[in-house]
Amino acid sequence: MQRRGALMMAVEILTGIAALAISAGSWAYISQAGSPETLLTPPLVALLLVANLVPWMGVLVLIARRIALQRVAGSAGGRLHVRLVAIFSAVAAVPTLLVVIFASLLFQYNATFWFGDSARTVLESSDRVAQAYVREYQDNLGRNMQPMAIDFRNALSDITTLDDPRVPAFMVEQWVGRQLSELALLSVGSDGTPHILLVANPNSTRNAVTMLPKAEIAALGDGKPKTDVTSDRIEARLLIDPKAHLYLYASRRIDPLVVAQATKARSALGDYTSLLNRSRTLQLRFNALLLGASLLIVAAAIWIAFTVANRITRPITDLVGAARRITLGDLTVRVPPAVRRDEVGALATAFNRMTRRIEEQTGALVTANAQIDQRRALTEAVLSGVSAGVISVDGDRRIRLSNQSADRMLRTDEEGTIGRPLSELSPELDRLIGEGQRESIVQIASAGEMRTLAVTLVPSDGGHVLTFDDITQQLLDQRRAAWSDVARRIAHEIKNPLTPIQLAAERLQRRYGKDVPADDTTFERLTQTIVRQVGDMRRMVDEFSSFARVPKPVFRAEPIVEIARQALFLHEVAHPAIRFSLDAPDPSPMLVCDRRLLGQALTNIVKNASEAIVEKHEEGEPVSGAIEMVIRAGENRLAIQVSDTGIGLPAERERLTEPYMTTRAKGTGLGLAIVKKIVEEHFGTIGFTDRPGGGTVVSILLDTDTLASLGSDAMPPEDGGSGDETRPELTRMKAG
Repeated sequence: MQRRGALMMAVEILTGIAALAISAGSWAYISQAGSPETLLTPPLVALLLVANLVPWMGVLVLIARRIALQRVAGSAGGRLHVRLVAIFSAVAAVPTLLVVIFASLLFQYNATFWFGDSARTVLESSDRVAQAYVREYQDNLGRNMQPMAIDFRNALSDITTLDDPRVPAFMVEQWVGRQLSELALLSVGSDGTPHILLVANPNSTRNAVTMLPKAEIAALGDGKPKTDVTSDRIEARLLIDPKAHLYLYASRRIDPLVVAQATKARSALGDYTSLLNRSRTLQLRFNALLLGASLLIVAAAIWIAFTVANRITRPITDLVGAARRITLGDLTVRVPPAVRRDEVGALATAFNRMTRRIEEQTGALVTANAQIDQRRALTEAVLSGVSAGVISVDGDRRIRLSNQSADRMLRTDEEGTIGRPLSELSPELDRLIGEGQRESIVQIASAGEMRTLAVTLVPSDGGHVLTFDDITQQLLDQRRAAWSDVARRIAHEIKNPLTPIQLAAERLQRRYGKDVPADDTTFERLTQTIVRQVGDMRRMVDEFSSFARVPKPVFRAEPIVEIARQALFLHEVAHPAIRFSLDAPDPSPMLVCDRRLLGQALTNIVKNASEAIVEKHEEGEPVSGAIEMVIRAGENRLAIQVSDTGIGLPAERERLTEPYMTTRAKGTGLGLAIVKKIVEEHFGTIGFTDRPGGGTVVSILLDTDTLASLGSDAMPPEDGGSGDETRPELTRMKAG
């Protein structure tokens, strides 16, 4: 008994020390874990709560046991009384602990939802949309101020007095043409007071001080427009003549509701941010309240145990036995109802009610799981019969569902796809998720064969669902049918008559050319014109046929710098007045490509650049300019950029690569269309931008990883070259 008493004393001391140590350790961890405005994860908070609650509950139970021992010392049945108090306290603590854990997790997950990225994203997106809407109106008016100022300067230079009858027409033209609500020309006197010289929309009640506040006059001295947003309009002001102190004022009305909503969105975002900064404090306060309430509940249970311990004897055994059966999973157990309706009877009734509810909830969960399994089986059965491929991925882009059509299109192995990263199965589809496009056309390499898929991307359940159809054959059939018809019509309608026309013109020149007087060159010029025009038409037909019959590329590893150098060399010889340069890595990167087709594409681009430079100069004027080609190799990309100092891009720049689209008198409109087709055959993209200072920049971006997968068995020639016997050298070249 003495040894047992010493052991229990040690347990009591160790339990108290453990409770204090765990509390101190929890506080230290919370103080150092992450930023104060970041919520702790629900499992971590629940774990810390349980870790603190359990030892403090133990301390309360041990204290109650010590008090019970002192009260019943020397009395009969004292050990049973003490044991009863301890058991009653433990039984009361267990449901309290479960309820606390459940309440904590429920609060944490709700807090995680409201303080998580979704809610923050919604508020931030709403604010960005509202601000962007107002800023778009503001920027649009600001961009109109400089051109409008130029118009005013030009108009004022031709008008000597403001009473000129052309002034009202000019003001109305600017007011209406630029869709303004108010337009005014103001001057500032020597005393700094603004005055209205000219005004459009005279019905406005705004005066000169309202249009041009004195506080903003100094800020307009830099010559840049200043825009402001009021409750119902966008206002802009600009200094147009510093010497004459002339200022231009313009405004556009905007829906007041839009401005009000933008202000509300910014205010709501600020309130949410303030609340977010206190999220952890609220989280800790709630859990501290749970901890304190739980300990109070346990303390109250212990006090009740002291009160009813003398009356509880035999029913305890039934309760303990029932509790043990519940721990084994038997939720059908019930304790016999007490004969007397006292505290023990109430406890038995409460115990039976608790087990009944647990049994009902467990049955409901089992039924729900069975329904979920049935629905999952139905979904899988439906997906297995759909011709379109369907793949569902989670937030980590791991496949969680894939139907037979998807496996067949992607030609996966027999190991299955569930649980595998999407990047292993199809890197193209994985990149599509990163780009966030809802619908797209994707080309993938499947078992060494290129396939074109029409993909639809839909967010679902923290991940995405990809639905795709194989349209490879459909596209091939459409292209094949369209260009076969084009080639047939060209050959039938144009090409056949060309040879007889050319022969007839040449025969006329030989037959009658000697009979024409020497000083009469009309006949010779006319026949030469016929021959030359027939040649141009033949060249046009050849380009049509060439575009319709672009051969299938043969991929092999080639030095890309050599291909670029040859493309530049051809035009350097033809245009000695133009400065050509190549900035590329040394040694040359190896690219899996079709050397002839890629060289043809680069040659066409350089040819267009040369023609743009020549076209920039008038006839008879010396030609000068520069064409620079830059090649840069990245981790899985290769970029080729060709810039020139020519006439620049036309207004319809977005249609440059369409067939038959040209801005030149003798162009067929197929050069860049052929280039785009070749680039797409090499799984790349082409873009056109303006060169700073004038000219054009053509950018080609190639996917080296995809090309490498197509040329797995493609090796460079044994001599290390491309198979060409000669390699022309570019004279004006710089190493990259």
